Amino acid sequence: MKSVCVYCGSSPGNRPEYAQAARALGKALVENDMSLVYGGGKVGLMGVVADAVLEHGGTAIGIIPDALMQKEVGHRGLTELHVVRNMHERKQMMADRADAFIAMPGGVGTFEELFETFTWLQLGYHAKPVGLLNVAGFYDGMLGFLSHAVQEGFLKQVHADLLHVAGTPAALLTKLTDAPRVRVDKWQERRDET
Repeated sequence: MKSVCVYCGSSPGNRPEYAQAARALGKALVENDMSLVYGGGKVGLMGVVADAVLEHGGTAIGIIPDALMQKEVGHRGLTELHVVRNMHERKQMMADRADAFIAMPGGVGTFEELFETFTWLQLGYHAKPVGLLNVAGFYDGMLGFLSHAVQEGFLKQVHADLLHVAGTPAALLTKLTDAPRVRVDKWQERRDET
């Protein structure tokens, strides 16, 4: 695993633990010789994790749509900054450049990126591990809802288990590094059951 795509908030959040975790994740990526791939922003947790990677001598690769670059939220001090036409290109390039994915606390954009990547894994479009950095219990409600979806028959437990969860960057990176790279075929499983 040489590069990790990090999804996180363009805001810092209300708790100091969020920025602390972003700094710790940036440092842990460098210590594990992994590059950061992220949305290219200089604001919020996005900027914190990128600055931590750069501060510790690592590689930070940002990918940002032109419309957001025009609003001057792009981080101009990165190792690489790619300005693309739209969000679809951004997400595809981020996915292509990453060997694994981590979602930190964030808003609807972070949720959307996480669930798209998680869906791609469930459908077998990639075999890259997906992780959730559950800082200060931020994702407890979402994890409870995923359990509810399993109980209600809309999500198989085997697929829910593809989402690796930890409370610290070091623990999550270990889980992602150790995760098997198995391509899931949700539809084949369904045919096998009938």
